[in-house]
Amino acid sequence: MNKMTTDDILTADTHLIQSFANLHALKQDGARTAIVAAEGAHVTDSEGNRMIDGIGGLWCVNVGHGRPEIIDAITEQLKTLDYYSTFYNFTHPAAAALAEKVASLAPGRLNNVYFGNSGSVANDTAVRVLHHYNNLRGKPQKKHILSRMGAYHGSTHMAMALTTPQYAEGWGAVEGLVTHLRAPHKYREAPDLSDEDFLAELEKDMLDAIHRIGADNICAFFAEPIQGAGGVITAPPGYHKRMHEITREHDIAYVADEVVTAWGRLGHMFSSQDVYDYTPDIITTAKGLTSGYQPLSATIISDEIHEVISGPDAMFLHGMTYSGHPAAAAAGLANIAILERENIPERVRTTGKRFESNLRGLIDMNMVGEVRGSHFMIGIEFVKNKDTREEFAADAMIGLAVSRACQERGLIARALGNILILSPTLIMDEPMIDDIGAILRESIETVSDGLGI
Repeated sequence: MNKMTTDDILTADTHLIQSFANLHALKQDGARTAIVAAEGAHVTDSEGNRMIDGIGGLWCVNVGHGRPEIIDAITEQLKTLDYYSTFYNFTHPAAAALAEKVASLAPGRLNNVYFGNSGSVANDTAVRVLHHYNNLRGKPQKKHILSRMGAYHGSTHMAMALTTPQYAEGWGAVEGLVTHLRAPHKYREAPDLSDEDFLAELEKDMLDAIHRIGADNICAFFAEPIQGAGGVITAPPGYHKRMHEITREHDIAYVADEVVTAWGRLGHMFSSQDVYDYTPDIITTAKGLTSGYQPLSATIISDEIHEVISGPDAMFLHGMTYSGHPAAAAAGLANIAILERENIPERVRTTGKRFESNLRGLIDMNMVGEVRGSHFMIGIEFVKNKDTREEFAADAMIGLAVSRACQERGLIARALGNILILSPTLIMDEPMIDDIGAILRESIETVSDGLGI
């Protein structure tokens, strides 16, 4: 492709539908950014501005941009086998090898892997598998799902039903199948309670829902270890372990949505067992599985579930054309090899904690109400009044104002209403971490001064 100018790109872009955007405003306000190159922890726009990729593409470029090992693996795979399906009795070396590798890294008895091409598909697959599983167990009524307010599980029609309802406003989603439990967000939900008392309320909320709906009608509880696009919400200590105990007591499958939290972002390949001390029945993952170099997701299923759905009279009537695509599987294998060879998850336990500590230091600023999250997954919530926790009006677009101030200073950060999200590459060194902290402080000060706060 010939080199395109910024005007060329933005003219052509009028035909592209962007995700999660006000399409009218996007084409009118001239604020679009065309990213044309990337290397390491940085990206470059069409005007030649080099910026720290503070959102890791979209929670996903864990090993950094431009890794020749992954690029070469994809290229070599395409030379050998560009594509073949995994339908019927077919398989190929890359998909088989990656499934074996993922199973070896997943906790407990999660030894069975179905590949898709996005986190949304991974979660849809989990729903279909669990409905099929319960049909085979003679429990066809066991279809209902528990999710949470503040959740984000994807934007396909089923995954959107699992997601917090605000994302479906004006669109709709599957109705009558999902009940959203209370968000485990102490700052907003229970600021005056201790962690222990808030956890007790959340337990009661789940038990009340189970008793109201009936355990015999509920197939699963979906939960992200840390709620990502819902605002980087971290539950009180012991939450996931206790919720897992409750689901086991009521024959409800626990689905850990590790689309964001796996592959080193919280310092481990998977966070459910290693960080939060529970082993789910299904893990869904994507993003860092290939560090975004190819679209690939995985639904990792326990042996107990797999034994039922692979019985002699069962047919697995689910499949996507690109499930286990050779190039995507090759990217996954090369990516995991880098994570292991360079001990990236182990490094994150140190560098990620420095990043977290650095950003938590912003709490002394007048406009910063809460800094939450863990390691390289942090959310900063802006408030109009710290004492009362009063929120800014939605149309003030404070997060967007801060993110634009950051971009002017060489940092890409993600705005989400009154929240700013940081989820950078996992290869950040200490000077770069300190640079991000300094840029954030200066950017927040600029916006705060303009508001007279």
